[in-house]
Amino acid sequence: MRWSGQRTDRVDGGTLPGLARLSGFVRSVRTPEFRGVTFHEVHARSALNHVPEDARMLPGEWTLNPYRGCTHACQYCFARPTHTRLGLGVAEDFDREIIVKTNIVEVLRAELSRRRRLPPRVAFGTNTDVYQRAEGRYELMPGIIDALAGHRVPFSILTKSPLIRRDLDRLVAASAVTTVHLGLSISLLDEDLRESVEFGTATTAARLATVRAIADAGLECTVFLSPVLPHLNDTEAQLEELVGAVAGAGATSVLYTPLYLSSGVKDVFLTWLRQARPDLLDVYTRLYSSGSEAVRSYRDGLRSRILPIIERHGLPAPDETIEDRFALHGFRGGRPPEPTALTLF
Repeated sequence: MRWSGQRTDRVDGGTLPGLARLSGFVRSVRTPEFRGVTFHEVHARSALNHVPEDARMLPGEWTLNPYRGCTHACQYCFARPTHTRLGLGVAEDFDREIIVKTNIVEVLRAELSRRRRLPPRVAFGTNTDVYQRAEGRYELMPGIIDALAGHRVPFSILTKSPLIRRDLDRLVAASAVTTVHLGLSISLLDEDLRESVEFGTATTAARLATVRAIADAGLECTVFLSPVLPHLNDTEAQLEELVGAVAGAGATSVLYTPLYLSSGVKDVFLTWLRQARPDLLDVYTRLYSSGSEAVRSYRDGLRSRILPIIERHGLPAPDETIEDRFALHGFRGGRPPEPTALTLF
């Protein structure tokens, strides 16, 4: 759905120069409903992205991304570096300059109709959240779900948003003809911490209610305890409460991932940490001194704390590796994909 009263053939005067030069660019849109956010509408040349087999992350995976950038504004979001290919920043630009592929449903239908060999599965949520607030206005996912279901293409969706409940009837219908995996990301029961580090997301209570709604609709739901933030939400008591909450909401399985800080994202997160919890800055500097992952001793310690908790709550024990756990539930790639592995248009 487009905002009424705005022509699709005009470019807003505030359009970023780099975007205006892009092939397929249509217009930039601002609205009081999304204060401080600009939506840059583009006509995509393709809908389905195929990650090369030699990519380090998600090799051979098929993905679909209706949006680039995300108003969830999670300070740890692994997808932030993808904005740099448009000359945009990884910090506030990622939260406020949102790319919308307004014709993606039509393009997807055309691609599926002419393909002699359909993708074995399509993954959503590998880059940015398809149910971020903009989806409430553009309504791209209903057509996408129907197109995939019409060709019986299996798909998985990972989101932080209760907006997925709008499409539950469609998802139930799709599950009757193909494989549908649904996942919710929930890792923070502390609302003050959530509002600080991922201030554009829905409350944890709303997400837990979404897990329950999915379960009540007869669909399975994996909950991603992601990310686990060292010394912020990782004590045994915190993990016990979190796993208990998602199990009580009806989650059929859980996966966990420690915080992953790729290049660029690390700067954004540490800037937030410096303001919100300066006492932990030195701790994080040591934990992430060797790269994007926390040091092995931390990861091993987290595993030893969380696995008994998961088992106590009657949920299946995760497999040995993160990658295998994601694949088991249709969510391949335990670590975030390389930004260069996914195409923008």
